Amino acid sequence: QVRLVESGGGSVQAGGSLTLSCAASGDIDSGKCMGWFRQSPGKEREGVAAINSGGGSTFYADSVEDRFTISQDTAKKTLYLQMNSLKPEDTAVYYCAAEGASVDGKCRARMQGGRWRFIGRISDFGAWGQGTQVTVSS
Repeated sequence: QVRLVESGGGSVQAGGSLTLSCAASGDIDSGKCMGWFRQSPGKEREGVAAINSGGGSTFYADSVEDRFTISQDTAKKTLYLQMNSLKPEDTAVYYCAAEGASVDGKCRARMQGGRWRFIGRISDFGAWGQGTQVTVSS
């Protein structure tokens, strides 16, 4: 059974940066995806970024492209989300997810504007962390 523990959340002013970490324990399937989702009050949980654990391909939601970077340290079984140029609308609880569906080395994504956009669904992932709060003030 995979267990995920997020850390690194906090409060920051607009334009600032934060790095989230997700420590995983248990057997991580390298052929599957890991990702980050977020949920704001009154809104549905949405996919932010994902990485195919084996091939390393990365996918981002349009709203965070060029500002957020997802990465992994497979030796440490740790997933990261580097968040730069934060905006108040990035305020949310951020969740780490694992055991995500992967097809042909890709997490659920669609081609848009010449780039693969992450459109992962909650149901695509089989393991979740407890979440960490990120608050961005204007």
